Amino acid sequence: MRKIHISASTSYDVLIGEGLLDKSGELTRKVVKPCKCLLVSDDTVDELYGDRAQISFTYSGFDVARFAFPAGEASKNLDTLRDLLMAMGEAGLSRSDLVVALGGGVTGDMAGFAAAIYARGIPFVQIPTTLLAAVDSSVGGKTAVDMPFGKNMVGAFHQPCLVLTDTDVLRELPPEQLSNGAAEAIKCGVLNDEALLTLLEGGDWQDQIDEVVARCVAYKRDVVAGDEFDTGNRAFLNLGHTFGHAIEVCSRLTVLHGQAVGVGTLMAAAAADCPEAMLRRLHDCLKANGLPTRCDYDAQALAAAALSDKKRAGSEITLVLPEEIGKCRLEKRPVSDLRALFEKALDALERLNA
Repeated sequence: MRKIHISASTSYDVLIGEGLLDKSGELTRKVVKPCKCLLVSDDTVDELYGDRAQISFTYSGFDVARFAFPAGEASKNLDTLRDLLMAMGEAGLSRSDLVVALGGGVTGDMAGFAAAIYARGIPFVQIPTTLLAAVDSSVGGKTAVDMPFGKNMVGAFHQPCLVLTDTDVLRELPPEQLSNGAAEAIKCGVLNDEALLTLLEGGDWQDQIDEVVARCVAYKRDVVAGDEFDTGNRAFLNLGHTFGHAIEVCSRLTVLHGQAVGVGTLMAAAAADCPEAMLRRLHDCLKANGLPTRCDYDAQALAAAALSDKKRAGSEITLVLPEEIGKCRLEKRPVSDLRALFEKALDALERLNA
């Protein structure tokens, strides 16, 4: 088992290894004394893993209640959040009790936000069951729900007290979900880790999934330690997200987050006029991992969708633009430039896919 310590306003460990789901109660008891807890999952994950998690927490002395919501990004809204808060109240949770987020990014974001605002803040544990959540969203304390005018527009910073990543669970994921998480790992490689990108390029890294998760978490640890509340260099983690979020919005959330971020990273590199060899390398890496390298929306629609991005500040938006593998820059651009940037990126995609 690997342990990565995160230093933030609440410091905590990320544990990565085999068989952690069935030890989740025992491991949690080392950082939170037995109490009431609400186990939060979507209905798919609840059916797959809810009983095992409940047994582990109950055996370790926790008084467990469960809440499940319909799977999918469409559930990440104020209506589901209200139902979750009601379930917390009905379970009798107090400020000394616990929320356990068992699932992917939607579950972690929403359960974490509920924990942040219930009784002005209670502890929560992340147990990511998707690769995307394991390498990114379960670490760093960003929690939120979506609004009709944009993704993650209502939220809070609220660090977990523990993250448990069971790599046996990750190995059971269908290929589409492994690809979805690989996109965030590719983003990490472009930002800071050529060795990680090299590992991912062949598309056959699944037997080293512990290494992939650990390298991504270690990088995010360093970024969060220096900028927990996203006022400076944490913005680098948004590589590919302005372009990707626009794709998600245009698709009405039918394109998965990782799929959008993957092609969004390639579009950001194209918009930054990266060398052709680097663009080709990213294109081929995405394809090797089953990720899209095309975009079905035009520049006008994408630019309009990008206006709802949280990184926009008035008439400017901060973009993360790659220069080479391991080196990116933050650049403020007027939102009036967005259409031209999307056009440049779309032209590059056409060329690379020809």
